[in-house]
Amino acid sequence: MANNKRHPLTRILDVQSRFFIPVWRRVALIGLCWGWAAFEVTLGNNLWAVLFVLIGLYCAHQFFIAFDPPEEDEEG
Repeated sequence: MANNKRHPLTRILDVQSRFFIPVWRRVALIGLCWGWAAFEVTLGNNLWAVLFVLIGLYCAHQFFIAFDPPEEDEEG
């Protein structure tokens, strides 16, 4: 019940959700971040490229090292 009472912005930024249980979604999001970083490099926007690489690294860490999705019975 405490998860439903959190601030909406906190829920948006939470990568430890049941939505990311399928591996393809986690890989797709990381690939999207790193692909966007490559796109920004080709345009010469190195700051944005570094930002998206860091977001991708954060997601990779959260999805494959620290991933602990909520259990089925915690949803109610």
